[in-house]
Amino acid sequence: MKKLILGLLVFVSSYGSAQDGYKLWLQYKTVDDAKLRQHYSELNEAISLDTTSSTGKVIQKELKLAMQGMLSQKPQFSEENPTLLIRKVADLPKNLKPKQNLIDSINDEGFSIQTIPSKSTAKILITAKTDQGLLYGVFTYLKQLQLHKDLTELSITDSPKIKKRLLNHWDNLDRTIERGYAGFSIWDWHLLPNLIKQEYIDYARANASIGINGTVLTNVNASAYILQKNYLEKVKALADAFRPYGIQVYLTARFSAPIEIGGLETADPLNEEVRQWWKDKATEIYAEIPDFGGFLVKANSEGQPGPNNYNRSHVDGANMLAEAVAPHDGIVMWRAFVYSDEKPDDRAKQAYTEFVPFDGTFKDNVLVQVKNGAIDFQPREPFHPLFGAMPETPLMMEFQITQEYLGGMSHLVFLPKLFEETLQEDTFSQGKGSTVAKVVAGSLTDTQLTGIAGVSNIGNARNWTGHPFAQANWYGFGRLAWNPELKAKTIAQEWLGMTFSTDPAFVKPMTSLLLDSREAVVDYMTPLGLHHMMAEGHHQGPGPWVKDLGREDWTSVYYHKADSLGIGFDRTATGSDALSQYAPEIEKAYSNIETTPEKYLLWFHHVPWGYKLKNGKTLWYNLARHYQDGVLEVEKMINTWEQMKPYVDEIAYKKTEMLLSIQLEEAQWWRDSCLLYFQQFSKMELPDFIPKAPHTLKYYESIRDPYAPGIKPSWD
Repeated sequence: MKKLILGLLVFVSSYGSAQDGYKLWLQYKTVDDAKLRQHYSELNEAISLDTTSSTGKVIQKELKLAMQGMLSQKPQFSEENPTLLIRKVADLPKNLKPKQNLIDSINDEGFSIQTIPSKSTAKILITAKTDQGLLYGVFTYLKQLQLHKDLTELSITDSPKIKKRLLNHWDNLDRTIERGYAGFSIWDWHLLPNLIKQEYIDYARANASIGINGTVLTNVNASAYILQKNYLEKVKALADAFRPYGIQVYLTARFSAPIEIGGLETADPLNEEVRQWWKDKATEIYAEIPDFGGFLVKANSEGQPGPNNYNRSHVDGANMLAEAVAPHDGIVMWRAFVYSDEKPDDRAKQAYTEFVPFDGTFKDNVLVQVKNGAIDFQPREPFHPLFGAMPETPLMMEFQITQEYLGGMSHLVFLPKLFEETLQEDTFSQGKGSTVAKVVAGSLTDTQLTGIAGVSNIGNARNWTGHPFAQANWYGFGRLAWNPELKAKTIAQEWLGMTFSTDPAFVKPMTSLLLDSREAVVDYMTPLGLHHMMAEGHHQGPGPWVKDLGREDWTSVYYHKADSLGIGFDRTATGSDALSQYAPEIEKAYSNIETTPEKYLLWFHHVPWGYKLKNGKTLWYNLARHYQDGVLEVEKMINTWEQMKPYVDEIAYKKTEMLLSIQLEEAQWWRDSCLLYFQQFSKMELPDFIPKAPHTLKYYESIRDPYAPGIKPSWD
């Protein structure tokens, strides 16, 4: 019995000190190098900071937490001989004010961090035009300490390139999360507004540390109830908690709310009573939350109500809501993820068809929010053609951080690689070099209102995101939202160093693992431009055989079009002609099967099974090669992770190890079931390197998972 009790005590002690993931990338671990710690201690001994504002107070709290964790030092906040000065530009003494060109180079959220040489001890100056800029500057400064950087010649000047940097929570009021894989919603609506959980504060801290400045609290498949007075009081409580961290709150607006909670008989956007109802609702919201950000709207898509119900346009609906929030400096984010009820010739064309005719007609406070690709957050898609086709309309990028189509929480996938790939695609909209990043940042057209959104992967799991490495996707989105030109490799190195270890023996191999992980998933799920082949409804696991659903474009067979002749969706002039929605430079190159990038081959062409690719091998051979390479890459990831055990906490190590084993099983499942399915059409033998599948195709087709995570549960 004594041995059992002792064992339990050891377990509890070890668990209590374990890296459970709650602190995310703000670990503030002790700086072990004595010389470096002394260097940092001297520079952070006395801090000059104005704490009269709420943001100043949270900066002070963060500095105390960080210095105690990294340096075992309690900093002194004093105006006498400070070694770290944190001041707005307007409050700096004349001898410390930066040059005017530096001041002009930063915007209201930007900052400057400089080492000021001294005959005795050098000083660090963090300055900005606003408290929010100071907050971002302090988090960037603390990152330098976390990454063990030399501070003797520090010189950083930075500003966000995109104005609105938001998380979109697909959280429902009953705390379920659509496409959520980390538990229930962190918003405990039942206990709000009276209970402000520590998680809300730490959520705000984490977002501020990576420059996110807004959050949409509710699902795009919206409930009108969030707009009722009792819920607005709850929203106000969250807004008050987030405000010191520079984070605005936004809500989704259900288009039929005037009927459902307003007692009107219509939601027609041209009806004067409806227009007045929204104006009154906006006034009510802003009376409670003066810095309320505005509305996100999903309309006339997947059964959601919208202006088309009344034979009105998307412009009519968006501009009506824009008029309601405009007097309060609010914005409307109108999603372009729409498709008509009629049978489409190509789902990929519909957003372009519906929105391009309205270019330049949306009000100035409207952002059209466009998914990165024209289908639906696939492991790989070409960039959405809208990004090169609406120069008179601010377009807001929508990425999905949660892994709806990339294995949920059980697959390690570093999504900044996907985000970077999309952002660096060339639209040619204003000649060569007109990248998607430049469109979103507004630099091509001098657009003032710019935005980017990431569909959240956050739940009430202790480590926030379910998979320990899914945190990197939240972090990476924030970093790219701040600077869409940033490299995924830089993001990976930062996150690994801050979260686990700065040791190059850890960071170098793990950076390679992260950067290769997304391509592995593409290979074992949807290689060579295949897409939308996931299981029905929940999208967990393969389903290339899915057909006969309510809509043809909800099925897998609609997208891969496998038959005895070949596989792939012809989007050239001989097919759906979706390719004509892109710039002539892209259309010309991709119309020719020989000059189409192989990663998009089956997206744009129906290719014969025996067609020879650039390596001289048939399409069928290459398809099998990619599926197998994806599996082999997961095996490589497992081998790499095994070598990382000395650098990682035991619990984090073990959980990742188990999840990687699940990923390997599921990668093999994808490979075996997809190749067996497509072999029916190709009638060709599998190459020798493909192992014999453990089950028959009929077995794989029979797999059902009605309680898979990520969809609203049925309690029957």
